[in-house]
Amino acid sequence: MSPSLAVRRRGAGDPLVLLHPLALSGELWTPLAEALSDEFQVFALDLRGHGDSAWDGKPFTIEDLADDVARTLDALDLPSASLLGLSLGGSVAVNFAGRYPDRARSLVLADTTAWYGEDAAAAWAERAQKAVTVPRAKQVPFQLDRWFSPEFLDTHRAEADRVVKIFLRTNSEAHAAASIAMGAMDSRPLLPAVTAPTLVMAGRHDYATPPSMARVLADGIPGAELEILPDLRHLSLVERPLLAGRVRQHLRHVTETR
Repeated sequence: MSPSLAVRRRGAGDPLVLLHPLALSGELWTPLAEALSDEFQVFALDLRGHGDSAWDGKPFTIEDLADDVARTLDALDLPSASLLGLSLGGSVAVNFAGRYPDRARSLVLADTTAWYGEDAAAAWAERAQKAVTVPRAKQVPFQLDRWFSPEFLDTHRAEADRVVKIFLRTNSEAHAAASIAMGAMDSRPLLPAVTAPTLVMAGRHDYATPPSMARVLADGIPGAELEILPDLRHLSLVERPLLAGRVRQHLRHVTETR
């Protein structure tokens, strides 16, 4: 059993858990956490083997990562919380909300999926192999092209470099293990069990988890809203800080109607 996860805590109010993408950490969320911490108590978690969270080196699944979130909420004495997940973090949030429906108050799922398709296992096995055989610095151009639009890289290079530094510090073996977990994932049967009010968001030009995957989530989760975000790629909530306002609107509505 994995111990509870490393947590960055900020603000006060209703609890909001932030779950980061593959090969990054909760540090990614610093700007968003600052933007929302005036109204919410924000918990940015490091998933297993990422950031400051422990990992025993053994294989794990998306279900394991969702269980880690549940244990961490227990350690924080939180019976339930809203969850925002991006990419891998969104996949974990889907699994958590489908298996622990009473613990998810609301969901924001950004640039993510419940399933990567028929060839997912082979494709992600290849990604996992590259994670441990290609020097991390040489992986950066591939990642930047997926993460951000060319315009953002031209105008906000300091923010892109901040994300790159988190990537470079990530344990390559954990990166590979999480890749294998993503290839094995199929959370589609859980979608009808999600009871949390859900906002699904996707960058129109995200080719890592394209809008078609977001539509599957929105169609499968009862009552979910879908927003396709023009001009953005995979790290939409990093590239467009003003989306914090839309996240706040969704979370506030849920709070006000509880």
